[in-house]
Amino acid sequence: MLRKIALLFVCTVVLTSLSVNNTFAQAKKTAPAKPAAAKKPVAKKPMAVKKPAMDKSIRVKIVTDSGTLIVKLYDSTPLHRDNFVKLVKENFFDSLLFHRVIPEFMIQGGDPQSKNATAGTMLGNGGGDMQRIPAEFRTSLIHKKGVLAAARDNNPERASSACQFYLVEGKKWTDAELDGIEGSIGKKYTPQQRMLYKTIGGTPFLDMNYTVFGEVESGMEVIHKIATVPRDGNNRPLGDVRMHIELIK
Repeated sequence: MLRKIALLFVCTVVLTSLSVNNTFAQAKKTAPAKPAAAKKPVAKKPMAVKKPAMDKSIRVKIVTDSGTLIVKLYDSTPLHRDNFVKLVKENFFDSLLFHRVIPEFMIQGGDPQSKNATAGTMLGNGGGDMQRIPAEFRTSLIHKKGVLAAARDNNPERASSACQFYLVEGKKWTDAELDGIEGSIGKKYTPQQRMLYKTIGGTPFLDMNYTVFGEVESGMEVIHKIATVPRDGNNRPLGDVRMHIELIK
């Protein structure tokens, strides 16, 4: 009898043990899975932002009785740029006049004889004793409104005056007119150049004949003010329009 009880106890323990183990195993199967460890976000390197290249072109300030202009000198015409800068540093232009002005065309100045010229005196021949600047024609540089260009006499090399210059006012042109000008000057305009002449205007008939060496960045309205002042038969303003030019540092 005791053996039966002992055997029964052992069987009960074994069965109980198996039951517990099965329950534990089942619990392991049905237990919710542990969430996967969150991956740490990889910090992305910020994209390098390219800074726009600084325009290191030389600029000058032209102060007149009608307002102030800021003009950038082109690096692609270094002979004219350097000569102009040299004269500015020497204060060559101070108190000189815009001695020839024509509406829808240009305003011209830089004649050294204009500084003390009496009213009505015809000007434009000064500076002839100074060395001319060799022409620097560039097909990319056109006589659009607001450009700075060098005056010259009728020398065969089309070399520029060392000191006299003009700022273009000009007018707007049609495609038909530009077609005719292309034939006369032997230059083919790009679509962008045509658009400039049709929208803002200029003096295209001067292209490849006079050196363009800069452009107005601000004060464009000053050109129009000067171009439309009352003038005499030689296109000299009846009232003096003086200038002062300095480098912008």
